[in-house]
Amino acid sequence: MKIRRIAALRQLRECMTALIRVVPPDIRSLWGWISGVFGLFPPHATEYTHLHTEPCRFAAMTQERRIIKMGKDKKLVEAITSMETDFAQWYTDVVKKAELIDYSSVKGCMVIKPAGYAIWENIQHELDRRFKETGVENVYMPMFIPESLLQKEKDHVEGFAPEVAWVTHGGLNPLQERLCVRPTSETLFCDFYANDVQSYRDLPKCYNQWCSVVRWEKETRPFLRSREFLWQEGHTAHATAEDAQERTLQMLHLYADFCDEVLAIPVIRGQKTDKEKFAGAEATYTIEALMHDGKALQSGTSHNFGDGFAKAFNIQYTDKENKLQYIHQTSWGMSTRLIGGIIMVHGDDSGLVLPPKIAPTQVMVIPIQQHKEGVLDKAAEIRDTLKQAGVRVKMDDSEKSPGWKFAEQEMRGIPIRLELGPKDIEANKCILVRRDTREKTECALNEAPAVITELLETIQKDMFARAKAHRDAHISDVSTYEELKDTVEHKPGFIRAMWCGDVACENKIKEDTTATSRCIPFGEQEAISDVCVCCGKPAHKLIYWGKAY
Repeated sequence: MKIRRIAALRQLRECMTALIRVVPPDIRSLWGWISGVFGLFPPHATEYTHLHTEPCRFAAMTQERRIIKMGKDKKLVEAITSMETDFAQWYTDVVKKAELIDYSSVKGCMVIKPAGYAIWENIQHELDRRFKETGVENVYMPMFIPESLLQKEKDHVEGFAPEVAWVTHGGLNPLQERLCVRPTSETLFCDFYANDVQSYRDLPKCYNQWCSVVRWEKETRPFLRSREFLWQEGHTAHATAEDAQERTLQMLHLYADFCDEVLAIPVIRGQKTDKEKFAGAEATYTIEALMHDGKALQSGTSHNFGDGFAKAFNIQYTDKENKLQYIHQTSWGMSTRLIGGIIMVHGDDSGLVLPPKIAPTQVMVIPIQQHKEGVLDKAAEIRDTLKQAGVRVKMDDSEKSPGWKFAEQEMRGIPIRLELGPKDIEANKCILVRRDTREKTECALNEAPAVITELLETIQKDMFARAKAHRDAHISDVSTYEELKDTVEHKPGFIRAMWCGDVACENKIKEDTTATSRCIPFGEQEAISDVCVCCGKPAHKLIYWGKAY
């Protein structure tokens, strides 16, 4: 008898879910209240409890659930903190409740769960393809660096010394020389090039490696700053300074195009000041993105090392005139902090919003009243048809309610939800729901592959346009120091201001406002004034300033 009652309640729940899709908003609000009282909608995936039939259990469940309004955002449960209330807590809630990461027993390190790692795999796959189109080859270097090797380049070792983790024992025996767990691999590549490059015929060397690095950060945050993180680091060696500079800029623009086209994140391209450049580099170039809270995120960097490392490691080659010359090197990298950028640029109070080109699952098929004959079979048929069309698609045929499945799809940021019930099948149609706007459209079943493919492209473009509009609306021009300080305090975002080039002014701005120089943008920039925003001396450099992660 109890099993029958549970089955009957499940059928009632699915029927009411199907009904609510077509009822007016005022009645839908009443249904939200009724469902909260009687437990017909279960809470979000991370708080899911099985449906019980005993009246006392209904009361207990109602107390535990934090039901909120079913207004414009259709949010079924209060699963995460609002970003307007506490952006940092919102971010933490999203990475946890979307099951991207979990915390580990190693302080400052994280477990990247399947949902998070799948995003990284897509980033890795697309970047790797683009790298190889430019002639880059993948290699792998050891994760340990002898202390003597690290100390060969003075500026480099000073820059990384505070963050280095050291290995002092092998088993029970002390090591004769400490080993650094790689914070980056410039010294390893230099040691390799010193033996591998002999002649101009050996150049260029264009290598990349996918690996993890360790930097002993004092304060950590998932994806944005952790003691171990995943990344790629490219290292190239060239015969001339011109070739090295060309490769440096080529990779920076590759990064920027990737962010624009795949992640739907608009970026500012430019050069770092000498104070902010990479330790040991002649010049560092960066792409800077703006997060929803108005803070900047350095999303990728490309460094021109000139011949500094080559001289420190004595990396020489014989040129065409049979003379010895030093090589010129570059280095460039992107990391899993890009996932943090995706969350903070596109996410909302219901969780992730993933751009279709990077989403592990682009479409989730959700059968309505799936216990009825033919519903699951038709849903599976549509899923298979979409797969054949090249769409990354899954079907949720679990025993959870449709409302629960809708909430989970939203939390995980899946770009499109495809709803299919008995009446839809009868009418030879389905319902498509966009994650980014929650807009619903009807679609003929035989047109679904073409319509969905086009809709994914539209979502990708719309997400980039919204992110760009948000960034552009949060760029302020200032010409006086008082304006700068007031803007930093009251208007989050990028600030454009003139700078004389003196590091003392750069340091003062950081000390007074906590804003840092983000980059000197490429291209011709209209001068905001002719004097430095800090000291009032003549200035010819326009700088983007801002608080940053």
